[in-house]
Amino acid sequence: MKKICYVATIPAVVHAFLRGHIRAAAEKYDVTVVCNNADAHLLDGINARLILLPIERKASPWRDLMVLIQLMILFRRERFDLVHSIMPKTGLLSMLAAWAAGVPNRMHIFTGQVWATKQGWKRGSLKMFDRLIVLFANQILMDSPSQRDFLVSEGILPQGNGIVIGHGSICGVDADQFHPDAQVREKVRRELDVSLEQTIVLFLGRLNRDKGILDLAAAFVEIASKRTDAVLVLVGAEEDISFAYVQAICGAYGDRLRRVSFTTNPERYMAAADIFCLPSYREGFGQVIIEAGATEVPTVATCIYGVTDAVEDRKTGLLFSAGDVAGLTQSLLKLIDDRSLRHEMGTAARARALELFPSHKISEGMLALYGQLLTKRCD
Repeated sequence: MKKICYVATIPAVVHAFLRGHIRAAAEKYDVTVVCNNADAHLLDGINARLILLPIERKASPWRDLMVLIQLMILFRRERFDLVHSIMPKTGLLSMLAAWAAGVPNRMHIFTGQVWATKQGWKRGSLKMFDRLIVLFANQILMDSPSQRDFLVSEGILPQGNGIVIGHGSICGVDADQFHPDAQVREKVRRELDVSLEQTIVLFLGRLNRDKGILDLAAAFVEIASKRTDAVLVLVGAEEDISFAYVQAICGAYGDRLRRVSFTTNPERYMAAADIFCLPSYREGFGQVIIEAGATEVPTVATCIYGVTDAVEDRKTGLLFSAGDVAGLTQSLLKLIDDRSLRHEMGTAARARALELFPSHKISEGMLALYGQLLTKRCD
């Protein structure tokens, strides 16, 4: 049996990717997952061997070197047929280690570029790391067509290289998990102390500047002053922005903020929401958008690469320019004021999510690619 190894840190999207693909891959291959110690509990019950290494998301030269050596030893010992990495640092470490260890198939999937919002030497150095990933990998995937175009335009990826599975997304959306549910909607709103008559704007993601959380806070001040029924729900871990800071920005309207620090059940909060909002400055695809869409929730989001593949503007949601707080405010107010438009866009969003991004199609496409690569290497 062929041996596959996934290497990843485990934020929400990677967690969904691994759970979805491991179930399918384990039926055909001997699967190993390498991840960091802190998030290992998110993979409880997976049908794969789990190896824990101290892989940190932030740069830590000495620890990163130690992880690189450990990966090289692991790959040489286990003689994997394919190593598949997700996330920037794990991509660089595991592609270099797999190349040094002679792993025949080295695959990385790009899910967004940290350097997209950087300037100067930071942008240049981070771009260099992505170029190294491309150099040491022999198969590159992206989670959206527009991200592939961006990588080509920035000189990271040669023209004509790189694969997007289906229409995009690394794991697709599970219609059994993400769907409208009136009972869950009512229950979650009780938990949040929000009535059924109020309008929930939901943000789900890390609280940081690149996700546009400060823009959303500023927009909500204007919205809350005009619509007394509007409530902003933030679901996600604090990163470089604290919830207390968001509350301070909202000032007198802080009592209409709700926060959940972390959840492994995002579908509960999407079922409770009326509008999903992703005012991000950079994304690879915007997985949460199609998950919200499958729950019949329209999205207000920035018109950036990745997101434009997940939202069909004026049909499944509304797009505005990144950093345009006035545009964000107007888009949200448009949907808050027009219940019928929300319903129309939500219905279209669910239809589009289930047609273009069903999880089983993404898994089938990924396994088909594995089969081609592993067969080719055997011939």
